[in-house]
Amino acid sequence: MIAGLRSTVLRWTGLLPIVAIVLLALTWGRTLPAALVAVVSCFLAGAVLAAVHHAEVIAHRVGEPFGSLILAVAVTIIEVALIVTLMVDGGEKNAGLARDTVFAAVMITCNGIVGLSLLVGSLKRRVAVFNPEGTGAALATVTTLAGLSLVLPTFTTTTPGPRFSPPQLVFAALAALTLYGLFVATQTVRHRDYFLPVTSAGKVIDAEDHADPPSAQAALFSLGELALALIAVVGLAKTVSPTIESGVAAAGLPPSAVGVVIALLVLLPETIAAVRAARRDRVQTSLNLGLGSAVASIGLTIPAVSLATVWLKGPLVLGLGASHMVLLALTVVVGTLTVIPGRATPLQGGVHLALLAAYIVLAVSP
Repeated sequence: MIAGLRSTVLRWTGLLPIVAIVLLALTWGRTLPAALVAVVSCFLAGAVLAAVHHAEVIAHRVGEPFGSLILAVAVTIIEVALIVTLMVDGGEKNAGLARDTVFAAVMITCNGIVGLSLLVGSLKRRVAVFNPEGTGAALATVTTLAGLSLVLPTFTTTTPGPRFSPPQLVFAALAALTLYGLFVATQTVRHRDYFLPVTSAGKVIDAEDHADPPSAQAALFSLGELALALIAVVGLAKTVSPTIESGVAAAGLPPSAVGVVIALLVLLPETIAAVRAARRDRVQTSLNLGLGSAVASIGLTIPAVSLATVWLKGPLVLGLGASHMVLLALTVVVGTLTVIPGRATPLQGGVHLALLAAYIVLAVSP
């Protein structure tokens, strides 16, 4: 057992998070030349891949749906840290960063991750099969959270602009936390069976049956490495964020594109894990990752950012514009029609990916 753990430590997935943390300590708070930015970006990508590996080890140990929940919460921590850090540095120019990043996360998870998962699962086995009860509950939670946190501020009148007043913001934060807590309780305790993988043959899988789960020591090691990898991702992303912002400005893109870049970065681990699960005929696990991340992104980010406004300077803009509300409405309608049958073909995956493509096009050229 000790020899096995030692070999795990010496693999690249064990060494890279440690090296990334050292690199973070050496580069933190410094202006980096282009060559060093490229090096940091490579280690950033490596830390993301290492995070995926260690999250999958933990998921294999604890089983579904707890594994998906762990990765969703971990990724949301990255998102919150990046948003708050950039809002502290950016002042009023980043007033809409939380909205842009959260909405980008919703579109990427509900259309990108879900679409890719359905496409990969159905192409490999003709039809992707999942549990409509659990998936529908997740989609309903996402819809309610997005409506309360991102749509409602556009139509309130107490505060000028698409913003909540302080009492309204407190309500939105408490509602988001309550709904997230109810979703987690439903997913992990009361109706856990709704979120278990279903094979294309209709078999419910309560555990990974293709390999023995890792030992407790290996799972604890992966938990520590996951924490290091996530810290490295947040820190290194913060280090290269000035380059990202200047690149977005130099390309003539709107400031909201920064939120898209952040969301694409932090959701990369879940996207990779979801596609892998779909290839193994675990489409429900993929949907748990995608929709669970959307729930966590709104349910945890909005309360965290709301709390951060106590010391942050400048307004917090949460309300979406008209075009984004149309995309959100289409996502909800299409998602509902996809979930109801509990089975999907490549067409449904393609429709979701088309909505994601439309969002990216409008983010680049509003």
